[in-house]
Amino acid sequence: MGSKLIIESEAENEIYDAIDWYESKQVGLGEEFYNYLEGYFETLKSGNINFSIKRKPVFRELPLKRFPYVIIYEKIKDTIFVYSVFNTHQHPLKKVK
Repeated sequence: MGSKLIIESEAENEIYDAIDWYESKQVGLGEEFYNYLEGYFETLKSGNINFSIKRKPVFRELPLKRFPYVIIYEKIKDTIFVYSVFNTHQHPLKKVK
């Protein structure tokens, strides 16, 4: 059985900003980014894999391969909370604390 996915408001804003930015660079690229990101969310929801803990107490990071982003999340029982979809190119040293 899959997990429930909750995307926090800060992460939603980061996603919308990324879509807008990619769309401004090339028509259709924002939608491509979104669809790519959705695939990663489906992987998280499937529950078949847990990525390593990177930040205490139990924040995990899932880096995207095609785009310079990392999903910062926490899994509590059967719910996954996405706190950030972080752009590593724009702010490589500033991650969510």
